[in-house]
Amino acid sequence: MTDEPTGGSPRPLPMRVPADGLPDQVRIHEVGPRDGLQNESSVVPVEVKAEFVHRLAAAGLTTVEATSFVHPRWVPQLADAEELFPLLGDLTGVRLPVLVPNERGLDRALALGAREVAVFASVTESFSRANLNRSVDEALAMFAPVVARAAGAGVRVRGYLSMCFGDPWEGPVPVAQTVHVARRLHELGCDELSLGDTIGVATPGHVSTVLRALLAADIPVQHLAVHFHDTYGQALANTLTALGHGVTTVDASAGGLGGCPFARSATGNLATEDLLWMLRGLGIETGVDLDQLVATSAWMADHLGRPSPSRTVRALSPHPG
Repeated sequence: MTDEPTGGSPRPLPMRVPADGLPDQVRIHEVGPRDGLQNESSVVPVEVKAEFVHRLAAAGLTTVEATSFVHPRWVPQLADAEELFPLLGDLTGVRLPVLVPNERGLDRALALGAREVAVFASVTESFSRANLNRSVDEALAMFAPVVARAAGAGVRVRGYLSMCFGDPWEGPVPVAQTVHVARRLHELGCDELSLGDTIGVATPGHVSTVLRALLAADIPVQHLAVHFHDTYGQALANTLTALGHGVTTVDASAGGLGGCPFARSATGNLATEDLLWMLRGLGIETGVDLDQLVATSAWMADHLGRPSPSRTVRALSPHPG
């Protein structure tokens, strides 16, 4: 199936063939400006970051994770959070969540008017120590007042769970361990839990098992999101499995940017364009313009000085970066 773009030559698009048991609509939680750019070796100028967010919003993304209020020593690529966030004040109808590691980070975010924040927990002890320099219990204790204060201020809170499926130090993660930490974050009051396959080792059967266990633990599916890395090419298959279990929020990164600076085996996120191609073919609505997003990712790839890792960006863009 092809569309005829304004340039004259036909451009391929997937045939829309809906599948049974899948949602009609999916909300994409775009993480490129935060989770994507935090893993870059060089610092992107704040003006470029602001334009990136504006371009993503113009493409139809309604949730764009803007930045992180962590100490600059840990993530120097996002040290300009106080400078960036005010540059996004003209965006209306776009949710702009920000990552906050502790109460100090929350104070900084609230001072700038942030209305959505996220905390970042680990399912495993090894990664919790590497990422937060705390045990899992100590990290959850640190997050408790953050979630409570945010809720008291009417601010929505997302809870990230990293290493839900595998850990580079500990190996495969027991399902019960993932459920335990997820329940504790849920009980703290997080409005949404994002299940992270940080090193990309999950496969569809594993995803299905974890989701069934979470639902059996009385965590509502509408409170769940999935965040897959494409290390072994499984991100789309895992996402499709999650959709079949009723998940309707999917994290993705424009152009496939990102990884995790604290886990060497964590490669790029699921590319938003690759996700859109699949969802379009399934007849699932997202409200996102694929052409605009491809152009945006190609533009960012030019700024970064390397090609976009997204296969869809490379296929549809004459100059993919």
